[in-house]
Parts: sequence; C-alpha cells; structure tokens
Amino acid sequence: MALTTDIVESWRRPRVVVRRLLGRGRSETFILSFLLVFLLLAFAAAAPNLARQAFLDPSVTLMQRVYPAALGLLATVPLWYAVAAIGHLVARALGGKGSHFGARLALFWALVVISPAMLVQGLVQGMIGGSTATGLGVLVLAGFLGFWVVMLQEVER
Repeated sequence: MALTTDIVESWRRPRVVVRRLLGRGRSETFILSFLLVFLLLAFAAAAPNLARQAFLDPSVTLMQRVYPAALGLLATVPLWYAVAAIGHLVARALGGKGSHFGARLALFWALVVISPAMLVQGLVQGMIGGSTATGLGVLVLAGFLGFWVVMLQEVER
C-alpha cells in the first residue's frame, strides 16, 4: 500500500496497520525510512514559522534559521532510537513480549502518522502564531502519544 493510504488508515485502525507493517518482516532500512520521512515532514512543518520569524526579525535571515533547524532535526535520530528502547523496556516490564524492532516500528510509524496534524500545526504557527498554535501543539503531542501507546501495545503482544 502507499504510505499516504496507510497513514489515513492508521487514523482509524492503528492496530491493523502496525500489525500489517510488522508482518512485512524485519527490515531496519524500512523502519529507518519512516523516521527519515518524519524528520522531513517535521522540517516542512517548521518552515512557515521560520519564515515568519525571518520576516519579523530580518537581522537573522531565513537561511540562517533553516540550516540550524535542519541539522537539529538530524541530530535527534539517536534520541528517537533511545526513546524506542525505553518504550520497549517499559513495555517489557509491564509484560510485553515484543522485540526492540517492533518498538522502533511502533514509535517511528506513530511519528509518521501524526505528521499531517503536525503540518497543520506548523501552518497555524507560521500564519497566526501565539496560543492557538500552542494549543494545537498540545493536541498533536497528545495524538502522538495515543498512537504510540496503541501501536506499542500491539507490537508487544
């Protein structure tokens, strides 16, 4: 299935989709591609706010804002692997029987699934800013945590 089709289906049936993705077999490059897609979309979500900041404060150009943002996102790759490992260890302590691979799949896929909401939040932050964007950010975080918990439960069965 196409990535976008799986994302839309994950909003309705996350357990089914993550089970299907887990059934594809063990492929580190496959799940790494999910993390890279998320990072690319996170960068796209940050772009409107970076442009807004550059417009409001022209002393720092857009390019001076874009490069650190891109490098900062790339620097989070080891962090995401650590978060997946911690999630797996917590699930194992609570009786989970899955693998580290499944935990990484659940986390990285949850990040991809929440990315459309993150893009909307980024647009709002770039266009409106303020508390509206902060409120949306809280909703996006809650949605991500919900997807991650559901998917982690499924892969740890």
